[in-house]
Amino acid sequence: MHEFLFGTFPYIAITVMIVGSIARYERDPFTWKSSSSQLLRRKQLIIGSSLFHVGVLGILAGHFVGLLTPIAIFDAIGVSHGAKQMLAVVAGGIFGVMALVGGGMLFHRRWTDPRIRKTSSFADIAILAMLLAQLILGLGTIFSSLGHLDGHEMVKFMSWAQGIIFFDGAAASYIADVALVFKLHILLGLTIFLVFPFTRLVHMLSAPVRYFVRPGYQIVRSRRKSN
Repeated sequence: MHEFLFGTFPYIAITVMIVGSIARYERDPFTWKSSSSQLLRRKQLIIGSSLFHVGVLGILAGHFVGLLTPIAIFDAIGVSHGAKQMLAVVAGGIFGVMALVGGGMLFHRRWTDPRIRKTSSFADIAILAMLLAQLILGLGTIFSSLGHLDGHEMVKFMSWAQGIIFFDGAAASYIADVALVFKLHILLGLTIFLVFPFTRLVHMLSAPVRYFVRPGYQIVRSRRKSN
């Protein structure tokens, strides 16, 4: 089971994310949006959205650089495994708390405001709940990381992530003995990749450049049935 979850499932999740996103953009391009509810209620949105997005972007950047940069590069520039581990703990903690507070505000707003709740789909609420759970797990890994400040535990995750990217058949074995909280964090992250094309998260892949040059707006009728 470990081999499937951490050696095979990553490829399933990534494939569904890529193929599903392309198919959605080609088939339903007008559903490719963030579906902002600012017009319904601005309260909590500005500060909550700002904290959430800055936090998530910081976390994603940290994961991308920290996990996918070859270990040899860190060694070449003199960054020790312990220093990298401490940087991950401090920066991840700061951005994680920002994202959790902002996400909590957005979830409370979406869950408790009747008008926003009415216009929210199951996927809207579910994906936000999944992201909050992922942030909690991510912050939970800090306590385990503090017990491995030599950085060798971090190297295991780097080896696993890079092993998946380069089709290393032994990738799953690199994290076989890590703490359960890390494994849950990885599995939930992969699950978010899996459902990514079917949620509003697809707007992360778009930059609003065309808004400055497009000639006008097009009104599109929703396929959702009204009650």
